[in-house]
Amino acid sequence: MAIFIGGAWPYANGSLHTGHIASLLPGDILARYYRLKSEKVLYVSGSDCNGTPITIRARQEGITPEEVADRYHTEFENNFNALGFSYDCYTRTDHPHHHKIVQEIFLSLYKRGYIYPKEIEQAYCETYEQFLPDRYVEGTCPVCGSHARGDQCDNCSTILDPSDLLDRTCKLCGKPPVFKRTEHLYFALRSFQQVLENDVEEAEKKHTWRTNAIQLTKRYLREGLIDRAVSRDLSVGVSVPIEGYEKKKVYVWIEAVSGYYSASKLWAQLTGKDDSPFWQEDTVTYYVHGKDNIPFHTIIWPAILHGIGNPALPRHIVSNEYLTLEKKKLSTSKNWAVWVPDLLERYHPDSIRYFLTINAPENRDTDFSWREFIYSHNSELLGAYGNFVNRTLKFIEKSFNGQVPEGEIANIARDGLPTLYDRIGSLIEESCIREGLDEIFSYIRSANKYFDEQQPWKQIKDKDQSRVNGTLATCVVIIANLTQLLEPFLPFSSQKVRETLKLDGASWEMVTPKDIVVSEVSPLFERIDLKQIDEEFKRLGKEF
Repeated sequence: MAIFIGGAWPYANGSLHTGHIASLLPGDILARYYRLKSEKVLYVSGSDCNGTPITIRARQEGITPEEVADRYHTEFENNFNALGFSYDCYTRTDHPHHHKIVQEIFLSLYKRGYIYPKEIEQAYCETYEQFLPDRYVEGTCPVCGSHARGDQCDNCSTILDPSDLLDRTCKLCGKPPVFKRTEHLYFALRSFQQVLENDVEEAEKKHTWRTNAIQLTKRYLREGLIDRAVSRDLSVGVSVPIEGYEKKKVYVWIEAVSGYYSASKLWAQLTGKDDSPFWQEDTVTYYVHGKDNIPFHTIIWPAILHGIGNPALPRHIVSNEYLTLEKKKLSTSKNWAVWVPDLLERYHPDSIRYFLTINAPENRDTDFSWREFIYSHNSELLGAYGNFVNRTLKFIEKSFNGQVPEGEIANIARDGLPTLYDRIGSLIEESCIREGLDEIFSYIRSANKYFDEQQPWKQIKDKDQSRVNGTLATCVVIIANLTQLLEPFLPFSSQKVRETLKLDGASWEMVTPKDIVVSEVSPLFERIDLKQIDEEFKRLGKEF
């Protein structure tokens, strides 16, 4: 079975924050899980280096867009590596290979009649004497009344054109833009109305898209799809590969999603492997992103795939709601955010992965609270999981010279673990990631209860050798299997425990290791001082 996983492409115009990671982390969990099952997995993403936000940032800093993109692409790679993201290919949209593939997709759509020329009125800045990208026009959303950009309202998710906005202003000069006639190429999106309606009906029937994706996509389809521009007058991006339009660029909304295909092709080129199994009708595809990216993955990308005749449609849409911060909406402009480079300086990557998974906004908005983050680390990672591992292995190290005794494996492990593998596997495959991790930690709490009830310290004192052997053998079997069950979620601590137990590799089936010797057991996690809560809260909202 071929598994394709695409993680949304962050704009390379600013640092990553917890909201980005919360929406992208399920992709890595899925990829790690399917690899444990020995499935054929391709997990790709990259940095969006062609978008208007980068040119805006470059203009603000007085540097080139390339310099901005280089800075943040490198930072993203470092952050994802530090957090354990296991991309098979993490690339960028200004890579020549991406440009080539996007142009091939564009030409294929054009030759099939899905792209056509149209004369329109486009926003124009008289001060700077240039046509404006849609994001350079801001104003009031005509649907919900919120502040919005000329391409989309983040509050109500309505896809917009600059002409739709009320009280329009130019982001460059602050004055209202004028509209001038120009010619652009358009994508015949309305041609795919019926086939996309069929797609969403099938997804709803099979429960493979999250509820927010179903609801929002049905809303767009109910309102009726409209053809949208696929070219723009921009200085940065993929050049339109059609005679007479060479000075125009492929519009980012159609270009960026094509990155999934270009990244796949780049992976094949770099590894010498075949990527065709990942673009078949029976390929199991997952697309992982935040709520604001839903229409690009449920309407735009499927329409492109239908248009070029590629059958590997998005089967699973893993679309998170929003992550707030201390009960307030994230605001990068006001620095009301927890930045990933900063977070990684002070906290264990598994602490970050744990909290953003157990607190994931899968079905509703959730909140990042420093108090909850630190308390969850101390009580769950340290107090439950770390404590169970540490006290079991320390006891063996001290009382058995590190030699794990052989004994009868109790029911909590013998029958409980195979059931747990089945249950967690099903939840991950259904993208119920949060529930899966929660059930593993419920099992860990049961394991701690088992240890307390068995009282191995008393069993050994009473010279009840068979019982103490069984207790410790059971606990080590549980620990060995927890390193596999938790591998998709907490890869760093899982690897550390496997090294302590000298276990080779990992899989998604129960193991009963023999002849284990443990030595130099050290805590998996350190307690975080509660004073850190106030220290972290003070950092919020301060200027850089």
